[in-house]
Amino acid sequence: MGLTNNDIFKKLRVAHKLRDDDIVKICALVDFKVTKSELGSIFRAEDHPKYMECGDQFLRNFLNGLIIHLRGPMPPKEKNKKS
Repeated sequence: MGLTNNDIFKKLRVAHKLRDDDIVKICALVDFKVTKSELGSIFRAEDHPKYMECGDQFLRNFLNGLIIHLRGPMPPKEKNKKS
């Protein structure tokens, strides 16, 4: 049995000491809307009735937002000038 997206998300949350507000702001950096209640459902135990599976798109958007949060936005690419 490997790690699920929920496990990865939980580990990242703990490693970076993120609170629900922080995660909402990080997701907003990539225009991905998430609510605190959705986060609560993702971080619940698998046997809980309100448990929600963290999908690939959800985790991908969070990771892209986390990159921007930690490194800053990507600088614009310079156009190559031909001489």
